[in-house]
Amino acid sequence: MRFAIPAVLAYVLAFSAYIAVTPARADTAAPDQLAACTALESADFTHVTDAPSQVTSAKFIEASGDVPAHCLVMGAVAPSVGFSLRLPAHWNGKFLERGCGGYCGDLGGLEGDIYEGPLRRGYAYLYFDGGHTAPPGGDDSALWAYNNLQAQFDFGVRAPHVAALAGKAITERYYGKAPEKSYFHGCSSGGQQAFSEAQRFPWDFDGIIAGAPSPTFSGPMMYYLWAGRTLHGTVTQADLKMLHEKVVAQCDMDDGVKDGVISDPRHCNFDLATLLCKVGQKAECLTASQIEAVKKVYSGPTTSRGEKIYTGGPMPGSELNWINDEACCAYVSSKGIARWSGDYFGYVGFMPAPGPSWKMADFDFDRDYKRLRMSESLFGAADNPDLRKFKAAGGKMILYQGWQDESDIPTDSIDYYETAEKTMGGRAATQDFFRLFMVPGMNHCSSGAGAFAIDYVEYLETWVEKRRAPDVMIGAHVKDTNWLQSLQLSFPLDAKTPVTFTRPVYPYPTQAKYKGVGDPNDAANWGPRGSP
Repeated sequence: MRFAIPAVLAYVLAFSAYIAVTPARADTAAPDQLAACTALESADFTHVTDAPSQVTSAKFIEASGDVPAHCLVMGAVAPSVGFSLRLPAHWNGKFLERGCGGYCGDLGGLEGDIYEGPLRRGYAYLYFDGGHTAPPGGDDSALWAYNNLQAQFDFGVRAPHVAALAGKAITERYYGKAPEKSYFHGCSSGGQQAFSEAQRFPWDFDGIIAGAPSPTFSGPMMYYLWAGRTLHGTVTQADLKMLHEKVVAQCDMDDGVKDGVISDPRHCNFDLATLLCKVGQKAECLTASQIEAVKKVYSGPTTSRGEKIYTGGPMPGSELNWINDEACCAYVSSKGIARWSGDYFGYVGFMPAPGPSWKMADFDFDRDYKRLRMSESLFGAADNPDLRKFKAAGGKMILYQGWQDESDIPTDSIDYYETAEKTMGGRAATQDFFRLFMVPGMNHCSSGAGAFAIDYVEYLETWVEKRRAPDVMIGAHVKDTNWLQSLQLSFPLDAKTPVTFTRPVYPYPTQAKYKGVGDPNDAANWGPRGSP
């Protein structure tokens, strides 16, 4: 059913009109643009400090539909960090780098779904491959990392930094001046890259958007393995759908509106025992073994003695994503247990790596978790809450996380942020440059039952360039979008977008609550509420 909510659409369109900055677009390339673009192929970028680079191709792309005219540059930083850089004909004077997701390794897939928004905004827009090339359809494989310390170091530490150095140098050559402001936006692995940039290279970017990061790689990979082994052959997708509906029915009203969204699932105390099948009952219930499996997924990995070895598990409300062929990062699909963690432990997590002979059943939760920190020194140890250098450099950072995220556990983001508050001198001193936004009903990076479409870049720009901190962000729920399509909606919505409702999202720990009057589908009728 297509929703028609004039108040909501008017609100979103008015808001989008206010924040959208869409530069004029040339329908055809001027001769100097063509020449400048082509000249990049023969330009020498091998002397870029710390990032010797080569442009492998440069082609001017004429405007088509909603895509502005731009110069598409392909290249690499030695030894093997590939990148694509799109330089619009009408430049806004700024540079935006997008982090890569999963194990990266691709300059076409995800990048092909999200570059239009930055280009319409006028950004010089860069995407990189993490320092390696994945086989076709193999973005969930870590084979590239097997006995390859350079590739692991590039992926975990170096790639986003050197890609920024190269991208800015090429941008300056093309336009004749350096970018006035530089921004980074990444989610999932890209969110971890965002953390790494703020912690290790605090001078690269004026503003950083970190979405759904995990401070480490090993923790989530261990959790995926735990959840996959627990659910496989025990619980079905139909069982989880029933469980999800029961959980949401009990906890939905915590924000004052029955909308299928749990505002703060940490306070959803659903009693799984109420679902225990009675004698002869076949439907709308779980067996004792299934209930035990669900409890194990919620709680996260432990030793055989019950000692917790990870932060926890996914929140109530995320159940639809645990077993799913459509979800980005389900633990189990029709193909079996997700291979993310199996490849990680086979090729990366242990040193030396056991290789292709390693099986998921080989992981010992009593002892193997102690062996993982060695690989973290190269592979994504972005868990330092000391952000003093980033703050001193004038940087601003927005961290966002979906409460329904099954992939990067929401409590990881909260733990990192709260630890940063303690490190940086309290909430006021931290929120002066760094704010966390927890998005109710949002899955991994985007999509879900909540108001997941948020123009994070505009809020960050306003903070950096106009010194107006984001005291609230407005999100929209857009129907009939899959996970990849939903990633395109992090820029101003247009009149064709089928918005069903809007919501305010406040800096953590403040939550949104319906005021009790007016259309609950309109963000204007919601206000802030402190944590219960």
